[in-house]
Amino acid sequence: MRTDLAVIGAGPAGLAAALTAAARGVRVTVVDAADRPGGQFFRQPAAELGARRPRALHHRWRTWERLRDGLAASDVRVLTDHHVWFVEERSGAFTVHALLGPGQDEPVAVHADAVLLATGGYEYVLPFPGWTLPGVLTAGGAQAMLKGGLVVPGRAAVVAGTGPLLLPVATGLAVAGARVAALVESADPRQVARHARALAGKLPEGAGYAARLLRHRVRPLTRHTVVRAHGDDRLTGVTVAALDADGRVRRGTGRYIPCDTLAVGHGMLAHTDLADGLGCRLDGPAVAVDAEQRTSVPGVWAAGESTGVGGAALALAEGHIAGRSVAARLRGTGPRPAGRTDAERTRETLRASAEVLAAAFAPPAHWTDQVTDDTLVCRCEEVTAGAVREAVDGFGAGDVRTVKLLTRAGMGWCQGRMCAPAVAGLTGCGATPSRRPFARPVPLGVLAQKPQEQREQPEQQEQ
Repeated sequence: MRTDLAVIGAGPAGLAAALTAAARGVRVTVVDAADRPGGQFFRQPAAELGARRPRALHHRWRTWERLRDGLAASDVRVLTDHHVWFVEERSGAFTVHALLGPGQDEPVAVHADAVLLATGGYEYVLPFPGWTLPGVLTAGGAQAMLKGGLVVPGRAAVVAGTGPLLLPVATGLAVAGARVAALVESADPRQVARHARALAGKLPEGAGYAARLLRHRVRPLTRHTVVRAHGDDRLTGVTVAALDADGRVRRGTGRYIPCDTLAVGHGMLAHTDLADGLGCRLDGPAVAVDAEQRTSVPGVWAAGESTGVGGAALALAEGHIAGRSVAARLRGTGPRPAGRTDAERTRETLRASAEVLAAAFAPPAHWTDQVTDDTLVCRCEEVTAGAVREAVDGFGAGDVRTVKLLTRAGMGWCQGRMCAPAVAGLTGCGATPSRRPFARPVPLGVLAQKPQEQREQPEQQEQ
């Protein structure tokens, strides 16, 4: 199939970009791994579940309705259940390679004149003793179960870690009927209060969540962290402890909280795998873009969490800017005249807020002190913290890649997405982007096929 613009990702950024570009005459195809558009933020329950009030699980539901209705009324082609593993660039044209089918073994190719990466982000989770027990899941995983499956993961939950995501997760669990025994936040609320002006647009939202948690009698524990999850066959409780001003656990402050569910997260990281494969320049952990959301590779734009984690509103603004830029460049009209638009002003404000939030909700500085040697760090390859430390102390490894070669940490199915930050923290090495050719595992049979043997998507619209 051939299109003007291939948008990879059907979340807020991807949909905003697609609709903006399509409204300006660009043929747009959106490719997404989920079975319906919306991304993680607007994840929808399956129709078979018969959800009567799905809006109760969502923030900004009216925004989703506008995106959904706009998509239905547009000529945008949406290809769901397409798992993109590589974007190939040749002579200024692009081929988006994806896997289709239940086994993700059927190759599909989409040809485009331009590509927009709206690949979103993934959760940042740090290990601690007991974190592999059944009943321990990520904060985003708990939210996905609620939104997508209408499932409460347990009866008594603790939500822990750091970051703004903990508030909607704890609220969602409480509203759905779970007893939230505690909301354990390692950050100091005073850090947020010091930047009240920069966060003026975010504070009302946070206050709303706090009020709902108060009504459900959820106990907040700030400047605390989970030091251990307990249980044999599954989670039975957690021990939490207070942190001092330097981020170290204060002795004698541990307390046990019974629970059957622990939803834990320490923020988000940008998905940059496809950008890496294309050779796009990175700015720290995110894709570097200019004022038009263009990457360093001509013909490639990026928007949303892949350019820096900042939330759905920022992703929408960036998507709108990118879609407008793509349309102008493909139509040969060049950039618009000088002067900031509403979307650009929103982007500037929300990027500043995101920087403040990232600083205020950084993980505890000394989290590694609580990671025992027998704690699994790489779950795919079952590598312990002790093995990682031995690679550094015993074998002289001085970087994450050498630790990976010595221990196999990061060589499993997730390719280090879950464990790479933890390995970097345990070794004292800086986290570096993992340069891998493909964004996901690919069957050898697919790689062996000639390009003409790969399936071309039909021209009909799929939504």
